[in-house]
Amino acid sequence: EHFSPWTRSGQLLLGHTPHFKTRFPNMVADLARNIEAHGRSKAYHRRGIWAIKKKNGGKLPVHPKAAKEAATEAKPKFYPAEDVSKPLKRSFARRQTKLRASITPGTVLILLAGRFAGKRVVCLGQLPSGLLLVTGPFKLSGVPVRRVNASYVIATSTKVDVSKVDISKFDDSYFKGEKKQRTKRSEGDFFEDKLEKNTIPAERIAAQKAVDAAILSGLSADLKSYLSTRFTLRNGDRPHLMKW
Repeated sequence: EHFSPWTRSGQLLLGHTPHFKTRFPNMVADLARNIEAHGRSKAYHRRGIWAIKKKNGGKLPVHPKAAKEAATEAKPKFYPAEDVSKPLKRSFARRQTKLRASITPGTVLILLAGRFAGKRVVCLGQLPSGLLLVTGPFKLSGVPVRRVNASYVIATSTKVDVSKVDISKFDDSYFKGEKKQRTKRSEGDFFEDKLEKNTIPAERIAAQKAVDAAILSGLSADLKSYLSTRFTLRNGDRPHLMKW
């Protein structure tokens, strides 16, 4: 009588290792490396390829290949002698900066960096690039309409009415300067070079005056003096305990 290491419940008896065919009845042991016990015809029927052909009219199903995009630029035949720098691919979506809850149109801000560090300005809004649009007004603190990064300002609790200010004409392209074409100069032109003064267009001067007039009309004498003074810290001042 043949001894089976398997019990009726399908469990393997302790101390018994079943034969390969008993453990894997559907697999075929290799006679040697890459040499199976069954031939090509036997493996053909065992894998069920005949059933796939029968289902598809006697032929194996063919899946259409994805069309390759035509190369727009022909690759060079030779590589350059020196390494050519290529811009890195950036796979990120540019999103507008989310402002702090304390920064709203009309909030008085304190600039922390740049040419006008320490000046108090009025926030007019946020541009599509995420930068803040602020102004002094220019008549009080000398700060014109300019763009400021929200990371370099302190928001105070003082508010100013800016409902009359029209900022529709101010966008990121408004602050881009004109590109000057550089001409090749000789040595004589280099020593005789004279500095050209930058002239402000009349349109910008008119726009600045319109913004200043809309803001100054609703300011009291105390607010005007507050905006015109520069923020400073003295000995003994504790910024972390101040109420802005």
